[in-house]
Amino acid sequence: MSFLKKLTQKQLFLPIFSMILVMLINMIYDISKGYAFYNFFTISINNGILYGRLIDILNRGSEAAILAIGMTLVVSASAGTDISVGSVMALSGGVCCVLLAGPGNVNVSEFAMPMWIGILAGILVAGLCGAFNGFLVAGLKIQPMVATLILFSAGRAIGLLLCNSMIIYVNNDAFKVFGGYCWIFPTPVLIAAACILITALVLKFTALGTYVQAVGINKDAARISGYKSSAIIFLCFVICGLFAGIAGIVATSRIYSADTNNIGVNLEMDAILAVALGGNSLGGGKFRLSGSIIGAYTIQAITTTLYALGVSSSQAPVFKAIIVILIVAVQSPAVKAYFARRSAAKQAALSAGKGVQA
Repeated sequence: MSFLKKLTQKQLFLPIFSMILVMLINMIYDISKGYAFYNFFTISINNGILYGRLIDILNRGSEAAILAIGMTLVVSASAGTDISVGSVMALSGGVCCVLLAGPGNVNVSEFAMPMWIGILAGILVAGLCGAFNGFLVAGLKIQPMVATLILFSAGRAIGLLLCNSMIIYVNNDAFKVFGGYCWIFPTPVLIAAACILITALVLKFTALGTYVQAVGINKDAARISGYKSSAIIFLCFVICGLFAGIAGIVATSRIYSADTNNIGVNLEMDAILAVALGGNSLGGGKFRLSGSIIGAYTIQAITTTLYALGVSSSQAPVFKAIIVILIVAVQSPAVKAYFARRSAAKQAALSAGKGVQA
C-alpha cells in the first residue's frame, strides 16, 4: 500500500495511467470486432509512408502538443489560461496564405513571394498576439481568461477579414510538406518533436523554468526576491503565441489552405486539458512539460477512440468537458483536503489500535 500510495502521488501517474487506460479500451474494442489485441499498435509502411493508428494519433495530436508547450508556461506563470490560441492559429495561417498567394488570389500553385517570408510573417503575427495578451495580463493586471477572450473572439474574425471571408488555397508541394510527410515520417510529428526538444533544452540549461515556477507560486514573493514577475508572465504569453503560430502553419499546410473558420477550433480546450491531464496544477506554480506532452497525445487518443466508437465530432467536446471537470475536481483544494483528512483519520486509528495491543 505504501508503494501504491507513492506511485499515485507521482506527477506523471495521471497522464501515464490515462494513456494506458485509453490503449486498453482500444485493445478491448479491437478484440470485440474480431481483430488481434495488438491491432492498435500495428505500424506498417504503405506507399512509402508510415501507417497505423499510433502514427495517426501522433500526427493528428501534433498541433495540440505544440500548443500544450506554451499553455504549460502560461498556466504555470499566471495561474490562468490562454483561450485565444485556436483563433491565433487561424490568424497565423491566414496571414501566411494571403502573403504566399498574393493580393486578390484565392487559389495558386506558385508563390507570390518566398515561402519562408509567409511562414515567418504568420509566426511573428502570432507572437504579436501573444504580446498583446501578455500586456493585458502582466501590464494591466487583467485576469488571463478575460484578457485572452478578446483575441478568442477577434483573432478568427481578423483572419476572415484578411482572407475576405474566403478560403485561400496554396496548392504547392513545398508548402504541403509542413503538414504532410518528410520521407516516411509525418512532418507535424517532427516539428512537434523539435519544439519539445528546444523548449526542454531551454528549460534545462537556463533559469527560465525556475523563474516561471517562482512567479506562479507567489508573484509578490518572487518580485520581492528580485524576479521581474510581470516580464516573466509577458514572456510566457509571447512564447505561447509563437507556438500557436507554428501550430497554425502546420494546420494550414495540412489542408494547404487558410480555412480561418475551422483551423484551431476547440484546440484551446485540448491544450488546457493536456496541461491538466499532465498533472500540472491549473492554479500555477510547479509544472512538468513531459506531463503536458503525454496529456496532449492522450487527448488525441481519446478523440480517435471516440470516433472509433461512433461518437460524432460535434459530440466529442462533451466527453472532453466531462474529463476536464473530473480532473479539476480531483485537483481542487476541497477534494485534496478531504482525502488528507481521511488519510490522517485512518493513520490515527491504526496508531490507536497498535497502542491498545501494546
